Formats: sequence, C-alpha cells, structure tokens
Amino acid sequence: MLQYILRRILWGILTLVFLSIVSFVIIELPPGDYVTSYIADLEAAGDHVSLEDAEELRIRFGLNDPLHIRYLKWIWGILHGDFGYSLEWEMPAREIVLDRLALTFALSLSTLLFTWLLAIPIGVYSATHQYSILDYIFTFFGFLGRGIPDFLLALVLMWIAWAYFGIEVGGLFSREFMDAPWGLAKVWDMIKHMWIPMVVIGTSGTAGLIRIMRANTLDELHKPYVMTARSKGVPEDRLIWKYPVRVALNPFISTVGWALPRLVSGTTITAIVLNLQTTGPMLYHALTSQDMELAGSFILLLSTLTVIGTLVSDILLAWVDPRIRYGRRG
Repeated sequence: MLQYILRRILWGILTLVFLSIVSFVIIELPPGDYVTSYIADLEAAGDHVSLEDAEELRIRFGLNDPLHIRYLKWIWGILHGDFGYSLEWEMPAREIVLDRLALTFALSLSTLLFTWLLAIPIGVYSATHQYSILDYIFTFFGFLGRGIPDFLLALVLMWIAWAYFGIEVGGLFSREFMDAPWGLAKVWDMIKHMWIPMVVIGTSGTAGLIRIMRANTLDELHKPYVMTARSKGVPEDRLIWKYPVRVALNPFISTVGWALPRLVSGTTITAIVLNLQTTGPMLYHALTSQDMELAGSFILLLSTLTVIGTLVSDILLAWVDPRIRYGRRG
C-alpha cells in the first residue's frame, strides 16, 4: 500500500509539471498579450496609446522575454510562494486568489454536503422500495434535475424570489454588507443569501448521484453475501447500511478527486448569472483579458487540487472496499 501511494505521488508531481507547461502555453496561444487587450480597451474608450508607450509597457511587464524564460520565472516564483503579478488588477495574484477563495470554499463545501445528505438516503430508499410511488417521484425529479441547466434554474429562482417574495438574491451579500468588515452580521447575511446558489449548483449533482446510488444499491442487494447475511438473521436496516450501501458508496468516494477542485473553482457560468463573488468569474475574466499570471495561478491551483483529490480518492477506496485493497496487494 505504501509503495502504491509513493508511486502515485511521483506520478502526480510529473503530471503537475506537465500541466503547468501546457497551461502556460495554452494561455499564451491567443494572438497578442495583456498589453494588446489593455490598449484595445483604452482605444475603445477614446484614448490613444503610442507604439512607444506600448513597447514600454511590454518591457515593464517582461512580455518581451522568450516564452521559456517567462515560464521559468513564473514557476520559480510559485515554488517560493509567489504566484506572480496581476497586470490588470495591479496587485499580487496570490492576494486576489486568497480574497475569493474562502467564499468559494464555503459555498462549494455546503453544496457538496447538501448533495450527499440528499442523494445517499434518497438513493437507498429508492433501491429498497423499488417501483413504489416515492421511487417513481424521485426518478421523475432526478431526470428533471439532470435535464435543467444550472444557469436556467438560477434565473428561474431569482425571478421567483424577486416577484413573489421581494428578495434580491444576486450575490452572496446584501448591498450594505458588500464592503463591510467581517462580523456576525455579515456571516448571517451570507448564510441567508447562500441557499439559492447552493440549491442551483447542487440540483444536477444530487439528481445524478441519486440514480447512481439507487442502481449500485440495487445491484448489491441481489449479491449472494446479502442473501447469506439475511438468512443468518441480520436485522434488515443494519444489513443494508453496513454492507450494500458501503459498497455502493464507491462512486461518491471516487468523485472526491473532482469535488476538491470544485471547492475552489465553483461553477463559473452559474456564478456569473448569480453575480457570486467566487473564483470562477475571476478566472474567466483573467482568461479573456489574457492576464496570464493570474489565470495561470488559478489553473495550476485547480490542477494541483485535482491530483491531490485523485490520490485521496484512491486511498479512501482502498480503505472502504476490501476488494480493491486486496487486489492492489496482490
């Protein structure tokens, strides 16, 4: 087991090196650079920038250096805790990322818990009460939840909240708390605004995991070990939750590797529609404006979390499911 973990860590490091190079090159592929975008915005506003001024800006930001030199400077800084400098915001990229990281983490973690707390018991109930009325109802809403895009659901809930309750639900804070210092009042205001994005982002995932949990539990309920345990008089509730459900949870654990980066990235399109102060819209804006060091910092952070999450998923799967653990030892 230890040898397997060390081997996965080594592959993870090599993967991160490769991803950092690919991310840097992809961000640099579009024609022009940040100065080009900056000049275009100024000229659209009626200002004129001379060629000399543009060249001075490129020299100031190091954009005239060869591609590999810019990459080495960027990755060397990251290894020392410096994620570069945002040319658009004119401040260190690390400060910008950390500023929105806490809000994104709080929203994404609450959404993940909301998804699991609903999907697991509903999926188990549907499997143990197959073809019942509630099973058909859950199946209907499951397909409905998978079919409705998150951003469309966000628009509908925003309209309902405003039209029928007079509540403005855009953003995570009321206007008076937007720039206010943190305190109990601001935290409570954030909690009151969090339920709509939590429901919107979690609906699709909940619907999908309900179907997975139902199918996996049904499959396990017909295995010989379940019938053997039932014949020995094991109480039904204990039998279901200790054996079939434990094995059926494998897809939930295997998706931890995807959930971890989502805790930081959030759902970008939904966040833009709901005007959420999370990292997703910031990453999108950094990519469109070619703010390379800020965008690269986000992408490398997400890649790192994906690799770490995948490693955690594999370790948890080996711990929860003895078949995987014994298979790896063999």
